[in-house]
Amino acid sequence: MGRPTVGALRAMLVVVCAGTLFVQASMAWALTSGNDPEDGSMPLTPLRVLTILGMVSVQIVVVCVWRLATMARRGTVFSHAAFRYVNGVIGAITSAALVWFAVTAVNAPGQRDDPGVTVIMTGVGVGILGVALIVLVLRALLTQAVARDAQAARIQAELNEVI
Repeated sequence: MGRPTVGALRAMLVVVCAGTLFVQASMAWALTSGNDPEDGSMPLTPLRVLTILGMVSVQIVVVCVWRLATMARRGTVFSHAAFRYVNGVIGAITSAALVWFAVTAVNAPGQRDDPGVTVIMTGVGVGILGVALIVLVLRALLTQAVARDAQAARIQAELNEVI
């Protein structure tokens, strides 16, 4: 992976991390200050807590992708150490989907007149789970690549002994 690509990826990850930290701080401030008048039409406190939890899952993905980009830059991504970060991405995306389903459940009672919003939100949650499945498939490809790399190293060692 080239230096410009890693640099662009890291810049994007910094922006995403800064944005999630800003959202978390705003939600925490709104929870603790109590200055936001609630009219009772929507339970804002659960939504704020769920927003904070959702941002944590995004931050976990950012850290794991940062580490994987570092490993790719160094040429060590095809190793068993990469599985820790790929598993972290899968777990964080899955937890983000669960948080989204919780947001859908909290929002659903207010959508009785228009249940299509709840159906659309559920579809978005299924889409998030689909992203986790895609990363799981990519993990299987990483498993094959690590196995092939180990096999190539063994064959190279055998050839070195023969020569």
